[in-house]
Amino acid sequence: MNQTKQSAIFRFILRTCAFVTFAIIAGLVIYIFAKGAMYINPSLFSLHYTSENASLFPALVNTAIVLVVSLVMAVPVGVGAAIYLAEYAKSGNRFVRVIRITAETLTGIPSIVYGLFGLLLFVTALKWQFSLLAGCCTLAIMILPVIMRTSEEALLSVPMTYREASFGLGAGKLRTVFKTVLPVAIPGIVNGIVLSVGRIIGETAALLYTAGTVAHIPNNLMGSGRTLAVHLYSLWCEGLRTEQAYATAVVLVLFVVVLNFISGKIEKTMTKRQG
Repeated sequence: MNQTKQSAIFRFILRTCAFVTFAIIAGLVIYIFAKGAMYINPSLFSLHYTSENASLFPALVNTAIVLVVSLVMAVPVGVGAAIYLAEYAKSGNRFVRVIRITAETLTGIPSIVYGLFGLLLFVTALKWQFSLLAGCCTLAIMILPVIMRTSEEALLSVPMTYREASFGLGAGKLRTVFKTVLPVAIPGIVNGIVLSVGRIIGETAALLYTAGTVAHIPNNLMGSGRTLAVHLYSLWCEGLRTEQAYATAVVLVLFVVVLNFISGKIEKTMTKRQG
């Protein structure tokens, strides 16, 4: 078999994999919209959740709060750790290798384990009870390894010539990192943040043990509240409002699509500025 036939077979396999992946995702989205789009109505977005009306508006607001607070906690720490590992730590450092192995291990831990950890530490030991703050801290710990590893890879992908040129112009290490390296690596960092956003929005298990399932908007972060994913889970487990559960799934998908669209626009804008 010559090289041309091998390349053709390889391309066919890759196209088949891409088509199967697209078909599965498209099938899931079409199924969700077919089941839930017809049940979306104004009452679904009422300000308050009642036994007669399973409004998802409080869960939508709680999702936005949890998303913002978790990112505010995790992004500076994760990006800062990535800058240290990529720019300041010596190559071959044993401590650095331990950090990287630990981060990769934490990335693969099931979310239920994070939920139990948050329950023991934030809810029980610190006596925060079931609260949005406990849920946000748990999610911040959960997404921290993802942000750190993706940010580090983005920083390492910046050509060394950028750094050498900056040093040649008389810039110091700190100025080179923040004025030359970091702006080029921002698109990759944004991709890591987008992955973290998807995990936060779709998380259920960790929040069940930390934030609780109260279907109202709390007065502050120390109050309990449910996100859209938890709201969907609760409605489905009750078995009495499956139509509203499907409608919530539609809103959840749209919420993720809108956030991905916004992040994509931000990434394109930053890339154009660099060009």
